[in-house]
Amino acid sequence: MSSAIESALQEIRPYIAQHLGDIEFVKFEGGTVYVRMLGTCTHCPLSQLTLKAGVEALLKERVEGVENVEAI
Repeated sequence: MSSAIESALQEIRPYIAQHLGDIEFVKFEGGTVYVRMLGTCTHCPLSQLTLKAGVEALLKERVEGVENVEAI
């Protein structure tokens, strides 16, 4: 499961990097993927939108069993 999540995150990383940010996979537990937003994403008011509309949507599409994505 972890490798499938990491692989999917590699797809979205270049878009986040364009804004000087990054995303780190922390853990998968009970259908929820926990990530850490890094770089400029840590204080960006749009990071929640990126997380839900971008990262969560991609992971739900690519990785079976993902129901939610949360930043910690």
